[in-house]
Amino acid sequence: MKMKKSLMAGWLLLIAAAGCGQVESRSYEALLRTLLRHSVPEMSVREAARDTGHYLFLDAREKREYEVSHLAHARWVGYETFDLSRLHDIPKDTPVVVYCSVGYRSEKVAEQLLSAGFKKVWNLYGGIFEWVNQGYPVHGPEGPTDAVHAYDATWGIWLKKGKKVYR
Repeated sequence: MKMKKSLMAGWLLLIAAAGCGQVESRSYEALLRTLLRHSVPEMSVREAARDTGHYLFLDAREKREYEVSHLAHARWVGYETFDLSRLHDIPKDTPVVVYCSVGYRSEKVAEQLLSAGFKKVWNLYGGIFEWVNQGYPVHGPEGPTDAVHAYDATWGIWLKKGKKVYR
């Protein structure tokens, strides 16, 4: 019985460490638990939104996704074409939160930042989809917008709020 309780406690600790409870949908949580490697520190949307002025937000989506909408003052760095030279002016002790649609691409970029010596790097758990799902604003070329690039129809199912854009 003690061993069973110990295994259960270990399992619950592992789930908690993997970001459990940071997104509102149980099915989205299950996807993220298996999709992500949890190889970098993760930050919940609520925590990131609490003090957006404290962090440099980096958008690890493709340029066309960023151009539809992004977090206010976020800097585009991309994923497929990501290059550390885009951050040459950023001190390595700057608190950085990297995001993408759901957190997969941003996790990979965050790994590269940590390997390059950045000290305070987090992956936004659930990405811009969870940001919008929890009611936080995004900005397009003209200012605040409801539009969010939903990547494609398969991934777009996780975006529950906002206007889905697929161009």
